[in-house]
Amino acid sequence: MDTSIDRSDPTTTSPLDAAQVARYRADGYLVATSLLGSDDLACARDAITQITRAAMASGDHEAVLELEPESADDDPVPRRIYDPFLQHPLFRALATDARVLDRVACLIGGDLAIQHSKLNMKAAHVGSPVEWHQDLAYFPHTNDDLVTVLIYLDDATEENGCLQVLPGHHRHSFDHTHPDGSFAGLIVEDLSACGPPLALPAPAGSAIFMHCLTPHASLPNRSDRSRRTLIFEYRAADSFPIWYGDGVALSEKKACHLRGAPARIARFGGPPLRIPQVRTGMKSLYEVQEAYLRGSAAS
Repeated sequence: MDTSIDRSDPTTTSPLDAAQVARYRADGYLVATSLLGSDDLACARDAITQITRAAMASGDHEAVLELEPESADDDPVPRRIYDPFLQHPLFRALATDARVLDRVACLIGGDLAIQHSKLNMKAAHVGSPVEWHQDLAYFPHTNDDLVTVLIYLDDATEENGCLQVLPGHHRHSFDHTHPDGSFAGLIVEDLSACGPPLALPAPAGSAIFMHCLTPHASLPNRSDRSRRTLIFEYRAADSFPIWYGDGVALSEKKACHLRGAPARIARFGGPPLRIPQVRTGMKSLYEVQEAYLRGSAAS
């Protein structure tokens, strides 16, 4: 599959002003309402249909799709598309779109790579929850200049499981460790002292730019409206992954330099990070979190 990238220079006019950047630094997130238009959204939804239909028709969907553990009428329901950046040219175009990259550059600099991508489906009635976690706990890097961009492809509301965050708590890493020392995939500390979660509802096409250490979660979708979210994880070129197992090498095969100069020197910074000890056979965030919760319920 062609993964060539347009490495055009960023625009000279900054899409974020100083106040917006300061707000991101203080809160750990920033919302850009209606970043994508109706044509973009229609194309993205068509691409989702193409990917899911082809994967299910192939008889071997597991490399492309993860399914919900429960479904309506016994029909399989996708809950995640793996690596949409690699699955369809439309998502490569969106990942490299100046409307996205120029804003990311305002936050972590102009030398940029995409670390990974995914698309959470959050289907009506059965969409799985995501427990509280920090993204960087899953893929430690030499510094914390990574930005997660979450683009709502449907109107996101509290009823259909919009993103929730804990603003201002992105300056240290929380514990994601199971009592046996393995990676739990979710924050095991008491978060009550962090204050109430903030829900981030927004119309389709809106994007959330989120620091990689911002604690976040989402509730299950029990409404009759899906809430699909396209997710790109970007990193500064001088933020390098820390090796903790073969999964890092597999993930790096999918990473791609997008803009500016590739780094030749790793920059170190940010809070200390625990190195995840991931149990074998765990492929996704959902599986890791669900395994921990099953173990906790049984103990």
